[in-house]
Amino acid sequence: MLLLTLGLILFLGTHSVRIVADDWRATQIRRFGEGTWKGIYSLVSAAGLALVGAGYGIARSQPALLWSPPAALRHVSAVLVLIAFVLTAAAYVPGNRIRGRIGHPMVAGVTAWAAAHLMANGALHATLLFGAFLGWAALAYLSARRRDDRAGLIPAAGSLAGDAATLAGGVFGYAIFAFWLHARLIGVAPFG
Repeated sequence: MLLLTLGLILFLGTHSVRIVADDWRATQIRRFGEGTWKGIYSLVSAAGLALVGAGYGIARSQPALLWSPPAALRHVSAVLVLIAFVLTAAAYVPGNRIRGRIGHPMVAGVTAWAAAHLMANGALHATLLFGAFLGWAALAYLSARRRDDRAGLIPAAGSLAGDAATLAGGVFGYAIFAFWLHARLIGVAPFG
C-alpha cells in the first residue's frame, strides 16, 4: 500500500497544484518557462502514475476486503462508466454542447469513473485508489468552475452533430474498453 499511496500523492498532488496554489503555479511558469514547467509536471505525474500502477498491482495480489458490494451496484457502475466515457469524449470532440453544459467534462468524467469503481469494489486498495480520485476530481471540478465564473467564461456554442459525434465516440470507446481492453490491461473482465 505504500507504493500506491506514494503514487497517489505524487500524481494527484501534481494535479492539485492549480486547485491549492494557482498563484504559485503561475509564478513558477513565469520563472522557469511553460516548457520547463510542463516537463517537470509530466515527469512527476508519470512517476506517480507508474507507482500507482505498481502499488495497485501489489496490493491487489493480497486484498483486504472492507465490504462486499451488492450485485446491483455493478449495473449502476456500468452505467456510470459509460457516462464517464461520453464526458471524456466531450472534452475532445469539437463543437459539442455537452462540454458547454458540463464545463470541464474530463474532470466530470473522472468523477463518474471513480464513483463507479468505488461502488463496485470493496477492497481496501480499491477504496484508496478510487476514493482518492473521486475526492480529487470533485475538488478539481469545483475549483475549475469557480475559475471559469471569475473569468466570466461563456461556453462555446455546439451543434447536434457535435453531440452525436461525442455520444458515438464515448459509446464506442466504452464498448472497446469494457468488452476487450479492460480484461487485457487490468486483468478484470467487467462483464465476464
